[in-house]
This record gives sequence, C-alpha cells and structure tokens, in this order.
Amino acid sequence: MARQPMYQQIADELRGQIESGELPQGSQLPTELELGDKYKASRNTIRDAIKQLIALSLVETRPGQGTFVKVRVDPFVTILTADANTGFGGGEGVTYLSQVSAEHRKPLQSVPKVETKLLYPPDPVLLRLRLDPGTQVVLRHQERYIDDVPWSLQTSFYPFSFATEGGATRLLVAQNIGGDEHEPDPAQVSSANRVTGAVAYLAEHGHEQKGYRDWITARAPDDNEQRFFGVGPEITMFEIFRTAFDQDKKPMRVTVTVFPADRNQFIVNVGDDLPDPEY
Repeated sequence: MARQPMYQQIADELRGQIESGELPQGSQLPTELELGDKYKASRNTIRDAIKQLIALSLVETRPGQGTFVKVRVDPFVTILTADANTGFGGGEGVTYLSQVSAEHRKPLQSVPKVETKLLYPPDPVLLRLRLDPGTQVVLRHQERYIDDVPWSLQTSFYPFSFATEGGATRLLVAQNIGGDEHEPDPAQVSSANRVTGAVAYLAEHGHEQKGYRDWITARAPDDNEQRFFGVGPEITMFEIFRTAFDQDKKPMRVTVTVFPADRNQFIVNVGDDLPDPEY
C-alpha cells in the first residue's frame, strides 16, 4: 500500500486529537511554524493539512487570530415539505418547529427590518416574482436564532403594489404580522395547522397562498453572514428560494433563507403517511 502524503498523515493525527478531546472544542491549534517544527514539515505541507481539517468542518480559521477547533452545534433538522398554505415564511416545516418546542429549544426571531425603497431587487428575486425591471418591492428581513445560536437569515420580498393598491399596508410596518406583537408559539401553530403571519394577512387581501416551490442552492458566505453566524469563509451556505403562489398561480412572495451547513440538515418527504423520522 502506498504511503500517505505527509500532509494527510498530519491531518489524520490532528483529527484524532480533536476527536479524542486532546484538542478541545474552541481551542487554538499550534501555529503553522510550531506545527512545522513538530512534524519537520514545510509551511505548505502544514497548510494542506489544515485545509483537510477545514474541509471536514473540524477547524476554522479566523483572520489575524489563527486556527481553532470548531465548537460542535447539535444540528437543526428542518423538514422542508409542509402543507401548501403553511403560514411559515420559507425554509422551515411545521414538523420541525414542533420538534424544537418539544426539545425545549427556543426559536427566536428579530423584529423585521422593512425596506420599501428597493427599486431593483436581485435578479433571482425579480425573475421569480415575474416583475418588470424597476418594479418596487417591499423587503422584510429577519435574523433568526435557536437556543441563542444564529440559525438562519430570512428575507421576504413582496410586490409593492400589495401595500399601495391592495391595502396590505402592514407589510410596510417593521413588526411581526400576527395577532400579537410576537410570533405565535410554533407548537401551537403546528398542532392546529393554521395559517398565520403575513400569509394569513395577505389572504385577507385577496392573495391566498395555494402552494410554493423551494429552489435550493449552495454558495460561500458573504461578509455579513460570516459575522452573523460566526463562521469562516470556508463554510458552505444553503440558500433556499421559496416562491409562493396564490389562487391564480401567480407569484405572491419570494422568501430567501440562508442556512450555514455546519448546523443545518434538511428532510424532504415524498408520499403520504410516512413514519416520523428518527434523529
């Protein structure tokens, strides 16, 4: 059997130290110079070994600070499939939110940031809403947490005409849309399977959500996402574009939700009466 390259041998040894706890979560790895002296290896060899550990999501680099063992986060398992007229915005399923409550996790959302002066939304949003270039939209943005851990970033786009011509003026107000100031308890919502929030509000104004399409992509994080999630540039971001359609099969909303891959997993169910997943 061929001998493994030096960088792979170093990566395997460091991986063993991380998995055994010899290098605890959150601890800093020795510097490249120190590792080079220890293993009698060049700096490029050490860097290749570190790249292996980064690819395995075992360590992360922090500019100007060094390389650190990643703190493991219990993954948040999201069921993307849900009832067609679910009141949830995008990238989450009612079954998952109920599980969060059952496990005594605390889903939290920031008060929405509302922008109404975005004349040119990103092309992927413009195309999905089937709007002409230059059409104004309402943008509602939220930061979302579970157990105080940043979970996802969610931005919803609505045609500005919904507020100006359709009377749905609460889209323009920077607060959660619902019966109360705060979002309803997710477990109560899922058990009742009722429509809430902006989806229910728009139904009152003639736009009843009858279905949605999720389009999932993956990319590197931007600077804001690195700061919010506390990750390095090597972490993959899942980006889910949820386009909701009304009773006339016209797009009524595009919700873009960004999830870091180091703490999120997804389930898609196909078929009826499937048993609950085992976690």
